[in-house]
Amino acid sequence: MKITFLGTGSGIPAKHRNVSSLALHIDDKESSIWLFDCGEATQHQILHTSLKPRKIAKIFITHLHGDHIFGLPGLLSSRSFQGGESPLTVYGPKGIKEFIETSLRVSVTHVKYPLHIEEFEEEGLILREDEYQIEGKKLVHGIPSYGFRVVQKDLPGALLMDKIKAHNIPAGPHYQQLKDGQTVVLPDGRTFDGTEFIGPLKRGKVITILGDTRYNDVSVELAKDADVLVHEATFAAKDELLAMEYFHSTTVQAAKVALDAGVSQLLLTHISARYQKEEIGLLEDEARVIFANSSVVSDLEMIEIK
Repeated sequence: MKITFLGTGSGIPAKHRNVSSLALHIDDKESSIWLFDCGEATQHQILHTSLKPRKIAKIFITHLHGDHIFGLPGLLSSRSFQGGESPLTVYGPKGIKEFIETSLRVSVTHVKYPLHIEEFEEEGLILREDEYQIEGKKLVHGIPSYGFRVVQKDLPGALLMDKIKAHNIPAGPHYQQLKDGQTVVLPDGRTFDGTEFIGPLKRGKVITILGDTRYNDVSVELAKDADVLVHEATFAAKDELLAMEYFHSTTVQAAKVALDAGVSQLLLTHISARYQKEEIGLLEDEARVIFANSSVVSDLEMIEIK
């Protein structure tokens, strides 16, 4: 799995940072893309990547501020023009359905694929599939803003090759049968139970992606033991009063969430345009004093989730 950051700025576009959007590359047969937020000009950012709009299967909206949703109508429309035929579902707080439907109706836009819009107000499970589930909880912002915890199902254990060799099981298609947990009968009559040759389950990945928020305990709950935490860091530590006033977080507050939650990696985004390019290193250093594995991400940066 990996994340492509399409916009890492806050409020308004800047020369080096577009407004909020990121793409989560899903490990499934379709190599699906799940988009989180869709700020203005997200589809322009996609043009600078290898992403294909038709691969976008789901879009999750954290909240309804314009810098997180103004790119939606254009993207949904272009996906249709570019031959997207597979269904797409948009998940978001109450109001997202009216915004999308009004935008498409007024612009006389007709998408050619099944478009589903699911609103949520309650906290809890938003989506459950065979391989993934997503939980959403309300954060602390000027309007309802949500954070998402994406949990991948535990993966099958590895085939225990040392044990296979110890039993002198020759190579062949039955290796796959053993890996699938099936009973295998060899030509010499020996029988083996595949479940005895599979290692323990591998823990699935956990990715936490938070919308705009003040520092709060819910963020820690959503991020508990996550492999990656994507957290807004709109302000530097010295501007904590501004962060409080505008319902945002500082670099240090985001790092405290990462530390308290025991995450593996912290990715800082939603950076205010007040900070010039040469100041980004200072923002990063502030976070690293609290949580060493912190990075301020840039537009079009791709992060592999290890």
